[in-house]
Amino acid sequence: MLGILGQKAGMTQIFKEDGKCISVTSIIAGPCYVVQIKEKDKEGYRAVQLSYLDKKEKRTTRALAGHFKKANVTPKKFLREIHIEDDEQFEVGQAIDLDLFKEGDFVDISGMSIGKGFQGGMKRHGWSGGPRTHGGMNHRGPGSIGATTTPGRVLRGHALPGHMGHRRTTVQSLEIIKVDKEKNILMVKGAVPGHKGSYLEVRKAKKK
Repeated sequence: MLGILGQKAGMTQIFKEDGKCISVTSIIAGPCYVVQIKEKDKEGYRAVQLSYLDKKEKRTTRALAGHFKKANVTPKKFLREIHIEDDEQFEVGQAIDLDLFKEGDFVDISGMSIGKGFQGGMKRHGWSGGPRTHGGMNHRGPGSIGATTTPGRVLRGHALPGHMGHRRTTVQSLEIIKVDKEKNILMVKGAVPGHKGSYLEVRKAKKK
């Protein structure tokens, strides 16, 4: 199995045996349940659709309620597809837990980054800004963005102020520091996308 779904619990610190302090992110991962299996001969690729976190049935649409009922799974809040290998076999309704990870493994974690609303160019793109002394009046503005006579216009795709954050983001090759199967807690070294409580996809690292 290539991955599991979870929820960001927050960040903390762990001290190793040599006294070194490591910043880790705690993730409540699983148990997830297989709702649907995609096959190559029908959909063109192999994947399992995983569901995570119970949801009240009255808050579930009829279409989704029927989808869960067909798989004999109670309604869930979070649904995502995880690609699987050709030789891996799963069953609808099967539970997936943290048995597929161990300490020292590397994972790629995807989620929605924290939304920051409308931001200026200095925060959004790292612009240096205008002169801060000698009468400079344009400290944080974009300044001139147009070209000269040719082409005489602002080119499409130019970096400008605008909406920042709240985009699907993936952080690659994070090391698993601790796996607590009893409490379904996964601790990974470093930071992951999203705020506390946001949904995450944890997959085995592609580059490690």
